[in-house]
Amino acid sequence: MALSGAPTNGSAGHARSANLNLPNAITVIRILLAPVFIWMLLADAGHDSGLRWAAAVLFIVAIATDWVDGAIARKHGLITDLGKLLDPIADKVLTGGALVALSILAELPWWVTIVVLVREVGITVHRMMVVTDHVVAAAWMGKLKTVAQAIAISLALLPFDVLLGEWVFWVNGVTMTVAVALTIASGIDYILTEVKARRSR
Repeated sequence: MALSGAPTNGSAGHARSANLNLPNAITVIRILLAPVFIWMLLADAGHDSGLRWAAAVLFIVAIATDWVDGAIARKHGLITDLGKLLDPIADKVLTGGALVALSILAELPWWVTIVVLVREVGITVHRMMVVTDHVVAAAWMGKLKTVAQAIAISLALLPFDVLLGEWVFWVNGVTMTVAVALTIASGIDYILTEVKARRSR
């Protein structure tokens, strides 16, 4: 007889099979696309070539599928703890890789990349540390931060200045500033939420 509270082989197998679903597969594909996108961006030294445009489009498609897998999971009841864990990791791999690549190309100050990565890596590590106790799903401010980062990075990747002129750099600076501000604010919100939750437990 199985001990009370201990997962049986059947329940463990069910949990594994539940994790093998379309939304989680899309999330894994997003993670695997990150190194491809980064290579495409750096291969031509960031010049305004076909590879630069292709890298930008691939990033936009990969980051946009975050909405797709989330919609599928909610519609068909396929939300899993693994999905809650992998989804923000996929976002961080894509956005973090893009920021590092842009800094390598000297198109983005390193301090911006460092600030964002410290927040993202720190919270990701914390999620991994507490996963056996509870799964921390992304909060509304974290989701807003992700959208702001996706917009700012997409504009930074697309060489619109070639078509529209240098005023595009001003727009890029504003959107990146908003993204960094939300990154810091959402990090503080995450810490405060976890402290309150720990006290209540």
